[in-house]
Amino acid sequence: MDCPACKGVVVVVEHERIEIDYCTKCFGVWLDAGELELLLERLALDGSAFAMDVLMSLPAQEVAEKARPCPICRKKMSKVLVGAQPVVLIDVCSRGHGLWLDSGELHRIIEQVVSVDPRAIDKESKVVAFLGKVFKAVRYP
Repeated sequence: MDCPACKGVVVVVEHERIEIDYCTKCFGVWLDAGELELLLERLALDGSAFAMDVLMSLPAQEVAEKARPCPICRKKMSKVLVGAQPVVLIDVCSRGHGLWLDSGELHRIIEQVVSVDPRAIDKESKVVAFLGKVFKAVRYP
């Protein structure tokens, strides 16, 4: 698969039997339908707000950023806002194949989910370890 953002090389990273497609050039992430929700559940976080049907029902945003093609069907993906303030702009396939997260967006989504979870104190280290191990993530302000 070519990266929908930069056309770079995309490699498959597996974490707890979830395949995550990761661009080695721009550090974006492709998640097939249901994988974000599953990933959050595996981290013991509530991923229900990130179910594919929920993401597909969000209104498309008119933004200057160029629409990206879905790596599965090649149709232009919709740009939607997710999360709390600050919201995260992600790309969602309108046919339900999956979603594209630019560099740092997965980290920001997971941080937001952790911050609203009352049991998050012991989960934060697990999440940070996951992000660092799988994506060599950095903390964004």
